[in-house]
Amino acid sequence: MLSYVLITPARNEAEFIGKTIESVIWQTLLPKRWVIVSDGSTDGTDDVVKKYLGEHKFISLIRMPDHPDRQFASKVNCFNNGYQQLKNETYDIIGNLDADITFGPDYFEFLLEKFVRNPKLGVAGTPFVENEVHYDYRFTNIEHVSGACQLFRRECFEEIGGYVPIKGGGIDWVAVTTARMKGWKTRTFTEKICFHHRTIGTGSVSKIRGVFHHGQKDYYLGGHPLWELFRGVYQMSRRPYILSGLMILLGFFWAMFRRVKRPVSDELIQFHRAEQIRRLRRRILKHEK
Repeated sequence: MLSYVLITPARNEAEFIGKTIESVIWQTLLPKRWVIVSDGSTDGTDDVVKKYLGEHKFISLIRMPDHPDRQFASKVNCFNNGYQQLKNETYDIIGNLDADITFGPDYFEFLLEKFVRNPKLGVAGTPFVENEVHYDYRFTNIEHVSGACQLFRRECFEEIGGYVPIKGGGIDWVAVTTARMKGWKTRTFTEKICFHHRTIGTGSVSKIRGVFHHGQKDYYLGGHPLWELFRGVYQMSRRPYILSGLMILLGFFWAMFRRVKRPVSDELIQFHRAEQIRRLRRRILKHEK
């Protein structure tokens, strides 16, 4: 079986991180190392982690300086600090694990077996359940891997240059899409799930503002306008009805109108749009049949 290491950036996760730690220490296959990086936490996150350090030597804790705001780029800075702690380690798989998820005891053994079976597999993960709701994979690419838990083959992670710090978010998506652009296979395996205990995109904003931000993010990550129209119409069927889809569309086209600077390369944008158009064609052809 392949060996793996984990890195967990955590900011004010005292409410959840204990359950995440329990999920890891009960795994059928333990990581060689697990570096938890506290991003200036002020709610007792560090104290929760310290309770486990003595008994579980593979866990270590790093503390980053305190800062007043919650930024996606700071997650990358935390991850990179943890990554430096592992530079002399030998391992096959490196994982980015959120501090607010839980999963079954064979979760990592299951994913490692997928890497063993497919040498071209560069990134793997599973769906997450949030408030008893799954992603709908009609509009969520099965080849995308959620940032809640992403496992990378070491060679793949090094080839894509790791995570790119983006203030507005999308760092997980950029990493996975870049891996595919460079020829690696990426996959969400639906046979297993993990449970996400903090609503995505609401760490510091309301749900409606979060949906608007998702629309903006779709634009600056290079999404195709035609794809976004289909996505907005689909989102109108989900709570809050109508408003959710309208806010996504408003966010996307507002960013387009303002010509928001895109933090990704033209090459990645072209690759991303080509994937979206292929998926739309498959959906249309399937519907016609």
